Amino acid sequence: MPEITALTVQRRRRNRVNVFLDGEYAFSLQDTLAATLRLGQELDEQAIAALQQADAVEDAYDRVLNYLSYRPRSTWEVRRYLQKRALSEPAQHAVLQRLTRAGLVNDREFAQFWVENRMAHRPRGRQALRAELRQKGIPSDVVESAVADIDEEAAALTVAEARVARLAHLDRQTFYQRLYGYLQRRGFSYDVCRRISDRLWEQVAAERADPEGEPPAHHRFEERKS
Repeated sequence: MPEITALTVQRRRRNRVNVFLDGEYAFSLQDTLAATLRLGQELDEQAIAALQQADAVEDAYDRVLNYLSYRPRSTWEVRRYLQKRALSEPAQHAVLQRLTRAGLVNDREFAQFWVENRMAHRPRGRQALRAELRQKGIPSDVVESAVADIDEEAAALTVAEARVARLAHLDRQTFYQRLYGYLQRRGFSYDVCRRISDRLWEQVAAERADPEGEPPAHHRFEERKS
């Protein structure tokens, strides 16, 4: 049975240790795993395979922590990330279990984060948010819970008000079609799109009838006569 003859820290990756068996390099491990080994210890094939499997899990776990540092991820996103690293199914499961126990992967919290972030920066309607969350692999019941309390009308108004200045010069039909379509593409419901489009057209029409900062037409006529 092979015997450990040396344990040496790698020069470039100080958290990894090279394991030598019978005087020859055999494999490397993370330092936390290598700390469980000792010189003279014998390792059979089963023990070596178990160490390498544990090392793969540790390495994948560290990589996922970096992946999560940019933003929260759904379980499906993490699983897909691990699959791309050609990690075995048992190793993937072990990493996901560990992340879940640590509270680092939680689909309910992720869905809430996603909705709140969208509504704060790029408001969307329920339909669009449902589609986005389902693409992230979030279960339907969790999706519905996350979008339940959205004030869709307020969000649509925010989106429309940022757009209306570009459309204010158009005739009613073109204004309505473009604003309605713009809101619809962002996942707002038919009724919300209709109400917001009607509301903002009324404001545009009122401003055209009495432009801010200009006197009424009959006053301008009287000034020219004098």
